[in-house]
Amino acid sequence: MEKIKFGLISLAGLALFQTAGIAQEYEGCFLRDRTGNLIKLTDMCPNSSQEVVPTTLGAFQVPIKRRASGIPVIDVVFNGNQTFEMMLDTGASGTVITPKMAQALGVKQEGTARVETPNAKDVEFAIGRVASIKAGNAMINNVAVAISPTLDIGLLGQDFFSNYDVTIKKEIIEFNPQTETATPGPAK
Repeated sequence: MEKIKFGLISLAGLALFQTAGIAQEYEGCFLRDRTGNLIKLTDMCPNSSQEVVPTTLGAFQVPIKRRASGIPVIDVVFNGNQTFEMMLDTGASGTVITPKMAQALGVKQEGTARVETPNAKDVEFAIGRVASIKAGNAMINNVAVAISPTLDIGLLGQDFFSNYDVTIKKEIIEFNPQTETATPGPAK
């Protein structure tokens, strides 16, 4: 009986005196739920504008705000100061903005392009240019964008994320910079 009491007391002691964990693995205002999902607390934290949570060296996560027809919608910053919701479209080769976005950003038409969309072939889009596009910590400068006459929300295409391995999870999109692999030379 004494051995059983000692064993129970030992187990209780281990549960109470486990080694300390990391209080917060990244800067910012967030918490993780029981399943490890990230929950942003930006609105509850003073002086916090944290929207990106780093994962591993050079990688980061961007929260998914909602889904439109199953496609993740994230906040994207144009020209360093204007934020728009955009769908992360892995099937789009380029970034497409709406006419309202083009007007708000002051995008001037530089030409046109004929493209194929999932709904139609040989559609003509106006082409303009923005100074920058940023999502999380990824940014590209001097970007040609198509202006769709029919979209209600823009599409963030492969021209933006082609240098990243992109993982779409339930509540976040994870961007991991691609690393160049050495090309083997001829056998000697």
